[in-house]
Amino acid sequence: MFPADVLDQAENVLAIARQNRLMISTAESCTGGLVGAALTALPGSSEVFDCSFTTYSYKAKTALLGVPQRMLLEHGAVSTEVATIMAEGALAHSSADVTVAVTGIAGPGGSTPGKPVGTVCFAAVRIGAQPIVQLESFGDLGRAKVRMRSVSTALTMLARILQ
Repeated sequence: MFPADVLDQAENVLAIARQNRLMISTAESCTGGLVGAALTALPGSSEVFDCSFTTYSYKAKTALLGVPQRMLLEHGAVSTEVATIMAEGALAHSSADVTVAVTGIAGPGGSTPGKPVGTVCFAAVRIGAQPIVQLESFGDLGRAKVRMRSVSTALTMLARILQ
């Protein structure tokens, strides 16, 4: 299901989390749970993986992660502001020490002025550390490629904030 390089990244994230005795959770929209799936595709992931929130709708982002409706209306779901609140919400609503959030437009539809297909926002949060926020413009590569690049980027951010 996942390319070897993505599984290598996931294995690295799990190893760093084990070494630092930290639990991970994810908050995902456009990836539909693929970051969590990549992590849990590997044996032993239960030692450091707590849960994944797949919050595709505005309502789910608000109900499960505490994203204020006004933030969604003001910035849109695809924004670094919302990604940060998603990550913070995943941290608050789980037993994790570290979270990563992904929200974007995988396509083929869904683009808006200033936010074309392939726009993806990320945030990684760790207790006691400054959030890491990133905006990517992957372009219109097709839904599957945008999603897999998003998984890879989220894993890279997790590895970075875990260290």
